[in-house]
Amino acid sequence: MKKIYFPYGKEKLAYNFNEEELSGILTSSIEEYEPESDGISLVRRALENPVGTAKLSELAKGKRNIVIIASDHTRPVPSKIILPLMLEEIRKGNPDADITILIATGCHRKTTREELIFKFGEEIVNSEKIYIHDCDERERLVNIGTLPSGGECEINSIAIEADLLVAEGFIEPHFFAGFSGGRKSVLPGIAGRSTVLANHCAEFINHDNARTGILENNPIHEDMLWAAKKAKLQFIVNVVMNSEKEVIYAVAGDTEKAHKKGTEFLSSQCEAKAVCSDIAISSNGGYPLDQNVYQAVKGMTAAEATVKQGGVIIMIASSSDGIGGECFYHQLADEEDINKTMDLFLRRGRNETVPDQWQTQIMLRVLMRARVIYISEMDDNVVTKMHMIPAHSIEEAIEKAKELLGRENATITAIPDGVSVVVHN
Repeated sequence: MKKIYFPYGKEKLAYNFNEEELSGILTSSIEEYEPESDGISLVRRALENPVGTAKLSELAKGKRNIVIIASDHTRPVPSKIILPLMLEEIRKGNPDADITILIATGCHRKTTREELIFKFGEEIVNSEKIYIHDCDERERLVNIGTLPSGGECEINSIAIEADLLVAEGFIEPHFFAGFSGGRKSVLPGIAGRSTVLANHCAEFINHDNARTGILENNPIHEDMLWAAKKAKLQFIVNVVMNSEKEVIYAVAGDTEKAHKKGTEFLSSQCEAKAVCSDIAISSNGGYPLDQNVYQAVKGMTAAEATVKQGGVIIMIASSSDGIGGECFYHQLADEEDINKTMDLFLRRGRNETVPDQWQTQIMLRVLMRARVIYISEMDDNVVTKMHMIPAHSIEEAIEKAKELLGRENATITAIPDGVSVVVHN
């Protein structure tokens, strides 16, 4: 028997697999990677040795209005480590700088004060100037040009008016942008809703290069990079973490060059060869990434890449915060024929995208490949309406999967953390 642990909320679910049916375990070698030092030291060293640009303290000299783009409550960025060091470095170069922390919510809901404290600590929340981006706050948006996709690029004016714009973040595999981090702080992080919609259009989501681990010729990435450069994002601090959310690598410097260095490191650690099986079991890495069904689509795509056509995906995501998007829910639940919904999306032009369409489109693609059993805290009826099969334990899910397949000897591939790996053939 082989015992495997899957992150689930702030806990873990364990299951003893029969090794005869377990075809493979797809993990990132990040879990075996031994960092040179602790997280604080790694970030400090990155700040002292920036890639492709001067130190942040040098860039801050003579700049009155400095804006730090910081991640929101849906991202496990270790801001308690990164932000204090960035603030320290900025004030080392310019003690009198007027600093604003701009929370990059993208199209997510606003981050609550409690979530800000959990993420940044009481000292930063109580002493620093913080503004939470709202993609629908029209009076705060500035048009800075036309994206390569053809959409108008609207960005939060707080960032555009900055004398120096910098960002923190983390790099992980991303299911259509290739990798997170870097340029994503601007688009979708602090962009207007219509800009995000244009970037996430059906044509781009359907593109062969809009996949996990791919940046080259990825149209979504190209839009994002254009926006970051146009907004003059000069400096980033990005980290890579293991499944325990510990910093194992940090990079700082030029938006494009530092991010590229970080993705090259991550690629060397997180690629896993697909092991085609009847059943693929994945998770969304636990809290905070598995708070809702919307985010859990990311972990499903790792399973999609290794499950047989017509097989079964078991997705483990606590979904303690619910569905994660009303439009996302109705796009799935209001139409029984998933092929009809997919056809509707693919007929839409780049500027006709509707909210949550991209996430639904990817989930539909997954559902067209395999049936999905969803282990969560969600109401069973809601899960069923979203074209999935509800379950509340791995044991129950595997039993249901074997019933769907009509055999007891189904092969299984386990992916303990579906958002940490790049699965390829």
